Amino acid sequence: MRVTTPTRDLVAEEDEVGRVVLINNGPYSGKLCIVVDVVDQNRALVDCPNTGVPRQALNFKWMALTDLKVKLPRGARSKYVRKAFEDEQVADNWSKTAWAKRIARFERRETLSDFDRFKIKQLKQKKSHVIRREFNKLKKAT
Repeated sequence: MRVTTPTRDLVAEEDEVGRVVLINNGPYSGKLCIVVDVVDQNRALVDCPNTGVPRQALNFKWMALTDLKVKLPRGARSKYVRKAFEDEQVADNWSKTAWAKRIARFERRETLSDFDRFKIKQLKQKKSHVIRREFNKLKKAT
């Protein structure tokens, strides 16, 4: 699964710990995890037992930083990461973002059959026809 990500600049290292990231490459692509520590300028130690991502060093090129952040000490153990993820309701807050909604929309569209796509096209055409008709009525009235 290819995850589309907006371009973001990396923030300073002290601001990284506790940052929620979306993995966009590799076997855990599309899953959220939390930065536990910054290994060097290219890699970070990430962990999230809630989403099934094991503790591992991950390249910054393989992840996209989100605006979400949890309060964690540097090098926090997995049980504290799990607790912080649940306490700050990261999954719920993520699902409310426009980014997550966009990914969900793409995934939903991938599962449509030909007939479903045809029905959607027909509905869009009907909607467009109604809007165009009402617009032209208003245009004539003025």
